[in-house]
Amino acid sequence: MLEINPGLIIWTIITFVIVVFVLGKFAWKPMVAALQSREKSVRDALRRAEEAKKEAERILAENKAALAKANEETARLIREGRELAEQLKNEILAKANDGARNVLAQAQEAIQREKEAALLQLRNEVADLAVNAAEKILDESLDASRQKKMVDKVLQQLPKN
Repeated sequence: MLEINPGLIIWTIITFVIVVFVLGKFAWKPMVAALQSREKSVRDALRRAEEAKKEAERILAENKAALAKANEETARLIREGRELAEQLKNEILAKANDGARNVLAQAQEAIQREKEAALLQLRNEVADLAVNAAEKILDESLDASRQKKMVDKVLQQLPKN
C-alpha cells in the first residue's frame, strides 16, 4: 500500500528547494513590498480618519458653542424687546392719560366759561324782563343805570345754583 520511493523523495525535496529559491528570489520581495505598502496605506488611511474625526469633533464643539451663543443672544434680544415694548406701552399710556386729562380740563374750563356766559346772559335778560314788567306795572320809565342797580340787588339776593 504505502511504499516509500527514495528517488521520489529526493526529487520532491530538490523541486521544493528550487521552488523556494525561485519564490524567494523573484516573488517573496515583491509580495513583502506589496504587503508593506498596503499596510502603510492602511495606517495612513487610519491616521487621516482619526485626524478627520478629531477635526469633526472640534468643528462640532465650535458649532455647539456658536449655537449656544446664538440662543443666548436671541433670548437677550427677545427679553430686551419685551422690556422696550413694555416701556413704550407705559409711555404711550402715560401720554394718553395726560392728553385725556388735558382735554377734560379744557372741556371743564370751556363748560364753566359757557355756564358763566349763559348765567350772565340770563341775568341780563331777567333784568330786562323785570324792568319791562316793572315799567308796565308802574307805568313809568326808569333810567337804565337805576334799573341795573335794582336788578343786580335783586339777583344778589337770589340763591345761587
